[in-house]
Amino acid sequence: MFDSVLVANRGEIAVRVFRTLRRLGVRAVAVHTDADARARHVREADEALRVPSYLDIEAVIAAAKASGAAAVHPGYGFLAENTAFARACGEAGLVFIGPPAGAIEAMGDKIRAKRTVAAAGVPVVPGRDEPGLSDAELKAAALEVGLPVLIKPSAGGGGKGMRLVRDAADLPDAIASARREARGSFGDDTLLAERFVENPRHIEIQVFADAHGNTVHLGERECSLQRRHQKIVEEAPSPLLDGGARARMGAAAVAAAQAVGYVGAGTVEYIVSADRPDEFFFMEMNTRLQVEHPVTEFVTGLDLVELQLRVAGGEPLPFTQDDVALDGHAIEARVYAEDPSRGFLPTGGRVLALTEPEHARVDSGLDVGTEVGGAYDPMLAKVIVHGSDRAEALHRLDRALAAYTLLGVATNVAFLRRLLAHPDVVSGDLDTGLVERSLDELTADASVPAEVLAAAALERMLALEGSGGDPWDIPDGWRPGAHAWTPWIITPSGGGPVEVRVQGRAADARVAIGGDPPVAASLTSPFTLTYAGRTTSFEAARDGHTLWLGRGGHAWALSEHVRAEGGPDASAAGDGVLRSPMPGTVLAVKAAEGDRVAEGQPLVVVEAMKMEHTVTAPLAGVVAKLPVRAGAQVALDAVLAVIEEA
Repeated sequence: MFDSVLVANRGEIAVRVFRTLRRLGVRAVAVHTDADARARHVREADEALRVPSYLDIEAVIAAAKASGAAAVHPGYGFLAENTAFARACGEAGLVFIGPPAGAIEAMGDKIRAKRTVAAAGVPVVPGRDEPGLSDAELKAAALEVGLPVLIKPSAGGGGKGMRLVRDAADLPDAIASARREARGSFGDDTLLAERFVENPRHIEIQVFADAHGNTVHLGERECSLQRRHQKIVEEAPSPLLDGGARARMGAAAVAAAQAVGYVGAGTVEYIVSADRPDEFFFMEMNTRLQVEHPVTEFVTGLDLVELQLRVAGGEPLPFTQDDVALDGHAIEARVYAEDPSRGFLPTGGRVLALTEPEHARVDSGLDVGTEVGGAYDPMLAKVIVHGSDRAEALHRLDRALAAYTLLGVATNVAFLRRLLAHPDVVSGDLDTGLVERSLDELTADASVPAEVLAAAALERMLALEGSGGDPWDIPDGWRPGAHAWTPWIITPSGGGPVEVRVQGRAADARVAIGGDPPVAASLTSPFTLTYAGRTTSFEAARDGHTLWLGRGGHAWALSEHVRAEGGPDASAAGDGVLRSPMPGTVLAVKAAEGDRVAEGQPLVVVEAMKMEHTVTAPLAGVVAKLPVRAGAQVALDAVLAVIEEA
């Protein structure tokens, strides 16, 4: 076993690898950028060294050498599947805790990977994958394969740059967009065309190989619950497969790994038709540890990071294929910094409060005070549970998410709970389009409950009552013989201002929301509200004029605007003002000042957390102002363009 290992990553995967290193008595070394100087993974390491970027191979190697580390664990993302980095580690005398560079290279190019595994007898999706296809050739190839078709990058993974095209007229824009995203994400804009399998399920096989010729698979994971090709919920085993299908897919995955001389942890991903579960096609092989590896750890009882360390150190696998048995069912949900009520736009902010469920595994790089920005992937944490069967695991995951509270950054936790309760999810009738088809019902109720608005207004009353000032300054509406009404304006994030009127003091009041009749209510500290005879406790945190409340996996940001007697803030941008829906980087500007544009015409493309968002013209007219250029950094609500009606 190594004495010291540097983890060339950040966030939850760095913290997770450290956990195994500590258990094994191995010294853990971290790297960090300036933005992550106070991050949790830095504090939990035995030593941390600064690097300009997590993608700077030379700096990461230098940090490993300076720290005295014997090996480097790349985690996933960043340099995990970078052939040059794997080779550089070897040249520097460091052990790369991953597969040989040749295997990364063979599987990192999807075109080469498909040809390699096909030669080994693994079924592949029909398509055209000649290197160097021009836009015109790619369009012709797509039409030859037949619509619907997937346009996807040859390099990289994770759904980046992938476009589904159902109409031939959409091919030129899809190809251009895919090339741009592939070039930005992977430095390679080579594309290929694949037949799109209708009602597809995404099922992957975890493989492990040592340097002594032993290769096994550890069963499958179902990853069909996705949005925009990004996984949301993963589970093991798949509710679709029986023992025979699992054995066939596992054997094919082992053959794929052996075809490239694989060593270490890897995942072979398949597309499987929900209508024909016996038919499966190779999609790609991820030559690293997967985000969803914890569900495999739960059902096999193995620590995959420990296995990675031992195999990289030259030890043989301590078991054979016959020793692998799956116990129960495990499910993982990914917590993202995104706002489902606003089209899943990336969010950010400072973590003001964080409560994690006690009876679940949470892999996270967060703690109170963490700044969540737009420079990195939006995944914040993973909540993982295990049950004796799938129904029990689903129930436990719902309870765990209900107990998870993060205040200060909007997340998808409440959305995850609604998704897990979807009838098709409960029954196991999954496919990769289920989430997209169900978005309207899954995001339909974005309204803020009345008791949350009441709690926000009463919190303001309680704060003033406890301020210790002149009791005559407290706006409780006291008058001889009766209390008058004290109005407040509360604005939920993403919503409009709501007038909440309070009569009396926080501990004994009546509250009227909007035009609704008054309701008896009281608020005591810590944050316990009684409203209309029902008592509820919240987690609460204040950030300036914004109060965050959390309960049952929900989190609400409620801003106190001007008091009602002063009138709500009526200022608003004109109809022709385009504002950035998120903080990020301008990728493309598709118009110029003076151009005539149509309503709905794409004008500016903004990227944040590896996601693109196209901002369109709100009305037909002339571009009067266009203050941004490609490459510019923009803040939330920054003006991107101004359109004047012709």
